[in-house]
Amino acid sequence: MHTVTVSPKFQVVIPKSVRETLRLKPGQKMQVVEYEGRIELILDREIKELRGFLKGINTNFQREDDRV
Repeated sequence: MHTVTVSPKFQVVIPKSVRETLRLKPGQKMQVVEYEGRIELILDREIKELRGFLKGINTNFQREDDRV
C-alpha cells in the first residue's frame, strides 16, 4: 500500500510502481468514483482492449425466475 498527499490544487501523484504495473501513460483517461467512503480510479479502456476479458468466467449459477 502506498501513501500519497493531496496538493493544494487537489492533485495526487500515482506511485511509480503502480503506474508501471498498470502501464499508465500520460494523458490517459480515468473515471473517478466515490464508493463507500473511498475514491476509486477506473481506467477508461478502448473497447478493443476489453475483448476476451471475461474468458473462462463461470456462468453456472441459479437465476431468478423472472430473469430466465
